[in-house]
Amino acid sequence: MSDHQEAAVHQLHRDDAGARMGMWLFLFTEVLLFGGMFLVYAVYRYQYPDQFHLAARELNTTLGTLNTIILLTSSLTVALSIAALQNGNKFLSLILLSATLLFALTFMVIKYFEWTTKIAHGIYPGSPELLTKPNGQILFFGLYYVMTGLHGLHVLVGMVVISFMIVFIARDKVTPDNYVKLENSGLYWHLVDLIWIFLFPLFYLIQ
Repeated sequence: MSDHQEAAVHQLHRDDAGARMGMWLFLFTEVLLFGGMFLVYAVYRYQYPDQFHLAARELNTTLGTLNTIILLTSSLTVALSIAALQNGNKFLSLILLSATLLFALTFMVIKYFEWTTKIAHGIYPGSPELLTKPNGQILFFGLYYVMTGLHGLHVLVGMVVISFMIVFIARDKVTPDNYVKLENSGLYWHLVDLIWIFLFPLFYLIQ
């Protein structure tokens, strides 16, 4: 290997290390964001335990469980996609990433129907129906819409990122020798799934 090639390899390694560090710092800020919301939830749940339990009965546990299974499976497919690319199997990596994207879309469709059902019953922030309920239930649904809505936004961002990764892999801009973008995308997606793992029991399993 020539000195020029060796310098290029070292530069690539430095760039990859910087990209990984940047992603971990970004994920840390996301953890702080949702961590603050979880803290607010904990405070209000401590103040209104009975009202939180009562409000949780309005949620569809079956749909929440199904979405949990879907996101956990999507984490598996994105991890397998990274492994497939590292092993030089571009086609399998693309199939697994496409499956991840399909799982994400399914999650959002289920969440859409869940939200629209609640809205149709007059349960949404500021609605006359919700304002007739005790403060604890109003706070519960306020947190529910804010936290699951923000999580849904992160899912949408993840879908865009995964879509770009599919294009990049197809065009050989992400390869077995240069896969840090895909790896960082996988880390982001795992965080999205992890956040839901906390949201699911907090809202759906306190009945």
